[in-house]
Amino acid sequence: MGRKKGLPEFEESAPDGFDPENPYKDPVAMVEMREHIVREKWIQIEKAKILREKVKWCYRVEGVNHYQKCRHLVQQYLDSTRGVGWGKDHRPISLHGEFNGG
Repeated sequence: MGRKKGLPEFEESAPDGFDPENPYKDPVAMVEMREHIVREKWIQIEKAKILREKVKWCYRVEGVNHYQKCRHLVQQYLDSTRGVGWGKDHRPISLHGEFNGG
């Protein structure tokens, strides 16, 4: 199975021309910026889901030794979930911790 031809290519960087001081100046750039932010959030959420599945698998495989054997996966998962999700952008850092970029 190869990649299907004709799939859209997405820009991975923020759109040019977006002015955060005056977001309504260029409506097209504002919509592109919103799509960029949503896409980045979905990527972070999916990375956290993958890590969660790895933690579940490690707990099942390691049994009683999961505290020592899965510690690194749990730490990665916790780091990936800090500040990720919808509506957590404007909450104080004391409530959800600081985001390290995962």
